[in-house]
Amino acid sequence: MSQEIFKAAVLPNRDKLFYLAQKYLVDEQDAEDAVQEVLLKLWYMRESLGDYDNVAAFATTVTKNHCLDRLKTKNRTESLDESYNIRAGTDNPHLQLERKSSEELIRKIILLLPTLQQTIIRMKDMEEYEVEEIAEITGTKVDAVRVNLSRARKKVRDEYLKWTNI
Repeated sequence: MSQEIFKAAVLPNRDKLFYLAQKYLVDEQDAEDAVQEVLLKLWYMRESLGDYDNVAAFATTVTKNHCLDRLKTKNRTESLDESYNIRAGTDNPHLQLERKSSEELIRKIILLLPTLQQTIIRMKDMEEYEVEEIAEITGTKVDAVRVNLSRARKKVRDEYLKWTNI
């Protein structure tokens, strides 16, 4: 694919790709960076782009996957405390204290779970691993991960409701 064909096939979709990236990443600068990286990736693979029936759809898929990868990487490096502080933003001190208390209570409840359920709920809900990844890491079957995750969430929910008298 020549430079002219690349410009005609890929670059007109830049605004759509930016909009998609911004939906996933929220921050405008992160979305802009993501689109630039995707366009660069597409440029390097321009010779094989002719193999795709719809280059715009392929570019959209590449952008979506790139954004999801960035979110996964960001979430694995960002601690739970940092994410709560970011979301708390302009909340009043009472709400911030309430969130912190709830977080501590949930952490204590998770510690009461069996070891495998602790591992699975942390990997899925805090570190945002996929079920298949968790199964591979823990050496269990995908169905077993789903069952343990469901039981762990139910136990955490039930205990939380008991402890908070809701």
